[in-house]
Amino acid sequence: MEQERQAVARNRKVVLRGYIERAPREDDMELVDGGAMELRVPEGAGGPAVLVKNLYLSCDPYMRGRMRDFHGSYIPPFKPGSPIEGFGVGKVVDSTHPGFSAGDIVSGMTGWEDYSLITKPEQLRKIQQSDIPLSYHLGLLGMPGFTAYVGFYEICSPKKGEFVFVSAASGAVGQIVGQLAKLHGCYVVGSAGTNQKVELLKEKFGFDAAFNYKEEPDLTAALKRYFPEGIDIYFENVGGPMLDAVLLNMRTHGRIAVCGMVSQHGVTASTGIHNLFSLISKRIEMKGFIQSDYVHLFPQFVDDITKHYRDGKIVYVEDVSVGLESGLAAFVGLFSGKNIGKQVVCVSQD
Repeated sequence: MEQERQAVARNRKVVLRGYIERAPREDDMELVDGGAMELRVPEGAGGPAVLVKNLYLSCDPYMRGRMRDFHGSYIPPFKPGSPIEGFGVGKVVDSTHPGFSAGDIVSGMTGWEDYSLITKPEQLRKIQQSDIPLSYHLGLLGMPGFTAYVGFYEICSPKKGEFVFVSAASGAVGQIVGQLAKLHGCYVVGSAGTNQKVELLKEKFGFDAAFNYKEEPDLTAALKRYFPEGIDIYFENVGGPMLDAVLLNMRTHGRIAVCGMVSQHGVTASTGIHNLFSLISKRIEMKGFIQSDYVHLFPQFVDDITKHYRDGKIVYVEDVSVGLESGLAAFVGLFSGKNIGKQVVCVSQD
């Protein structure tokens, strides 16, 4: 045990080089050698802490917002020169917190590095290893899955037989929303940016229909074609022209869950929305949300989604890049649609 506590390892880190106001590029980040570190919680940690070896890291669009020098959001910006942060799955190497022991598998917010010192271990969640891949705790059973679950059931208030549209439908959140909607008895259409993704939506995830928005010169007409009777529920992931087109195709008393607006992450001046009057004339409910506001529902979510997965009622697709050094390109690729499914970085399988 004493020999293990004195073990030393190199700790590579992905750091932010400086704040940006555009779409991220690989050279906005840098992989650096953080030097040798003892694999134990240092005595000056300032309270109970946990040292984890990161196994999987999650690439999520919200992280782009933390690359700005903006302090008015629900989560603070990254610090230039320090590791970027995100959700991860790791293995406990050492712990001074009574709730965690060496060898435990945990998920929670961590640094983009080989090893992270977690000084707020109460934010970590233990994972019981099972037939479900560990990386799924960053997607299907993690923040994206919970976002889909909360957004669909709590914000959209679905009814059987309703017409549901999901944008960015093959992504980490959208693929789950569509499958939950089908399980609920809804008619579901998704949009994506490649024909490969469109086929994935129909053949793998069971959407009733799907289309490549890049091949549609008139999004309003395209939605009218797929929803001749209008849209009851729109799960919003992209913003911009798609939202404008949806507003003209919503049914009376429709609901819009605003989860993200990925089309606006790469622009310096946000695109305005022109058809907001539809909210009045059609009495549409449009609400933004953050999954952490519904944390009391997380245990129910895990139970429900785990059962659906084991029963074969929900499938999940990941895009896994291997090695911490691959994380820069994997993250940047989110904003041009390079990923197929949930983007994950495998740092180590040890």
